[in-house]
Amino acid sequence: MMLEKSDSDVTSLAPSSPRSPKRPVYYVQSPSRDSHDEDKSSTMQNTPSYNTPTESPSHPSYGRHSRESSSSRFSGTFRSSRGGRKRNDKGWPECNVIQEEGNYNEFYADGVYSRRCQLLIGLVAFVMLFSVFCLIIWGASRPYEARISVKSLTVHNFYFGEGSDFTGVPTKMLTVNCSMRMSVYNPATFFGIHVSSTSVNLMFSEITVATGQLKKYYQPRKSHRVVMVNLKGNKVPLYGAGGSLVASDMVGDGVPMVLVFEVKQRGNVVGKLVKSRHRRRVSCSLLIDSRNSKPIKFNQTSCTYR
Repeated sequence: MMLEKSDSDVTSLAPSSPRSPKRPVYYVQSPSRDSHDEDKSSTMQNTPSYNTPTESPSHPSYGRHSRESSSSRFSGTFRSSRGGRKRNDKGWPECNVIQEEGNYNEFYADGVYSRRCQLLIGLVAFVMLFSVFCLIIWGASRPYEARISVKSLTVHNFYFGEGSDFTGVPTKMLTVNCSMRMSVYNPATFFGIHVSSTSVNLMFSEITVATGQLKKYYQPRKSHRVVMVNLKGNKVPLYGAGGSLVASDMVGDGVPMVLVFEVKQRGNVVGKLVKSRHRRRVSCSLLIDSRNSKPIKFNQTSCTYR
């Protein structure tokens, strides 16, 4: 006997049919308005949403898709880290330059200070070298001292008589007028000299009876020059030495006198920075006869040069 199925049975059996599988239902939980941003991000990450059923974990293609995506991520990372770097001309991989932040004013200040130090060191070195050079030149110029030689003394006037000084004291008075001839030689090979002298004094018994002055002049290198100095004395009081002077002149041996002066020379070797200075004290002994007007010549033993 056949049993007929009712519509209710068919309806009850329909959901159990394998042809129409039951689709799962997914829920997406929205974050609360009062929650913070951290709770929002954690809630959204913990509750994934899927747009289509194929993206659901129960779908067969979900596992394959996740494996492909993960493998592509790992392979892409590996390629970018290994083979994706740029290489230079020598084949070495290029690295990114890390720029460090810093206060560049400090480096600039150090650069300025280092330049100043270099300039200061250069200036000190130049001064030292120039000082050594000047010292060497000065030492080389020391031996070049002017050679002085007193040649003669010509007496133009020589007479004495009675008189009185400015206080009215009576004494012997002497008047002298003469000229000295002197030779100067500059042996220096690379600089000239400026020649001058102190007062040229003609003395009798420690009394200056005549005086003169050598005019300052310039003498070139390796040159000779003859200079003349005029000496004058007008009514010089002799006081106690007047008697011995008259006696020496009356005998005819001549009045003993001494010619004393000092010659100064200055040579500018390197401008006014390096100078060569020398002094030569000259002392000549002589006898003057009032009745003889011939030049009195000096020999090597008559004068001393110190």
